Amino acid sequence: MSEQTFEQMLEESLKTIHNGEVVEGTVIDVKPDEIVLNIGYKSDGIITRNEYSNTPNLDLTTCVNVGDTMEAKVLRVNDGDGQVQLTYKRLAADKGNKRLEEAFNNKEVLKATVAQILDGGLSVVVEESRVFIPASLVSDSYERDLSKYLGQEIEFVITEFNPRRRRIIGDRKQLLMAEREKLQKELFEKIHVGDVVDGVVKNVTNFGVFVDLGGADGLLHISEISWGRVENPVKVFKPGQEIKALIKDIQGSKIALSLKFEDSNPWNNAEEKYSIGKVVTGKVARMTDFGAFVELEPGIDALLHVSQISRDHIDKPADVLKFGQEVTAKIVDFKLEDKKISLSMKALLEPEKEENEEAAAEDEDVVSVDVEAEIEKAKEEEAKEAEEAKAEEAEATEETKADSEE
Repeated sequence: MSEQTFEQMLEESLKTIHNGEVVEGTVIDVKPDEIVLNIGYKSDGIITRNEYSNTPNLDLTTCVNVGDTMEAKVLRVNDGDGQVQLTYKRLAADKGNKRLEEAFNNKEVLKATVAQILDGGLSVVVEESRVFIPASLVSDSYERDLSKYLGQEIEFVITEFNPRRRRIIGDRKQLLMAEREKLQKELFEKIHVGDVVDGVVKNVTNFGVFVDLGGADGLLHISEISWGRVENPVKVFKPGQEIKALIKDIQGSKIALSLKFEDSNPWNNAEEKYSIGKVVTGKVARMTDFGAFVELEPGIDALLHVSQISRDHIDKPADVLKFGQEVTAKIVDFKLEDKKISLSMKALLEPEKEENEEAAAEDEDVVSVDVEAEIEKAKEEEAKEAEEAKAEEAEATEETKADSEE
C-alpha cells in the first residue's frame, strides 16, 4: 500500500463545497470593498461589497473585523481566479424572506427604517429583504410628499408575500386606522359639549379649520374663530399649530368647535362702555346702501345709518366713507338683548338747541324705524351667505373624506 503524500492528505482533509451551499468561515482579511474568509476549503472565500449589502459605497472595514466568524452562501466554487465567490446579503435575504413569511402568516406588526423613497411608495429593508409600501398604504390620509419618511422607523404589516415575483407588500395605513378608531372611541366617551380640548391644526380652508383632537377631527368654522371678523382662516392658522378650543356641538361623529369663549365675550360689559350719549371711535368694517357698520372693538359692530352721516343728503355711505376709515360718532341707541348699537355722526355736527330737540327726536324716531327694517334685510343677506358657506363646507368635508379614503 503506497503512502500518501502530505499534499494528498491535506487535500483529503479539506471539505468539498457546492454552489448554493451555506458555509461558515473566519475573516482573515477585510478591505473597504472586500472580505476574505477561510472556509476550510482549498481556496479562500471572497465577499465583495455588492454581495455584502445593498447599501452603496459601504466601507466593509466598519462592518467586520479579522477573526470574526460569519456565514455566507456559495455563488461560484471557482470565480475564475481560483477563489470561491460568496454572498452574505443573499443569505441574509433568504433569512429575511423566512422572517417576512412568518410575519405574513401570523399578521405580525413589523418595524423597519425607510431606506428609499420610490415612485409610488416607500422601500424598507427587513434583514436584507425589501418590502414595498405603496403610497396609498403609507398613511390614513392622502400624502403628496413622502420625503419626510426617509430614514424614519415605521410600523407595518405584510399583506402580500410572493418572493418569486419579488412582490412583498407592506401596509401601514390599516395600523393607523385601527389606532385612530380606538382613539376615536376613547375620545367620544370622554368629551361633552362645553368642554375645552387641546388640538392640532390639520387642515386650513377658506371657511374654517379642521383640528385633530386625537382620534377625531373637529371643525372650527370661520364664524367661531373670533368674536370679531376674520377675513380668511389661512391668515390666522397653519398646519401643526396647537390650539385650545371649546366644543360647541357634537352631532354623531361631527364635532363643532369654537374659540369664542364666553368670558371673553365683548358684549359682557358693552352696556357700560357704549351707553347712549357716549362718543366713540371705530373703523368702517363694511358698507351697504343703507349704512355703514363700524367696528368699535372685535365682536362689536355698530350701525351708522346713511341719514346719520352728514347734515347733507347722501345717497349711499360709499360716497363719503371708505373701508377701514376711522370715524367718530355718538351713540344714539343701544339694545343689549338684540346686540344692536346705532351711531350718529350728524349728532356731533349739529348744534344742540332746545328749540330743535323735538324735531331732532322725531328725526331719530324715523331713523330708528328705517334702521330696524334695513337690519332685518341685512340679516337675511347674512343668512343667505351662511347657507352658501355651509354648502361649501359640506363639499370640502366630502373632499377631505375622499382624500382620506384614497
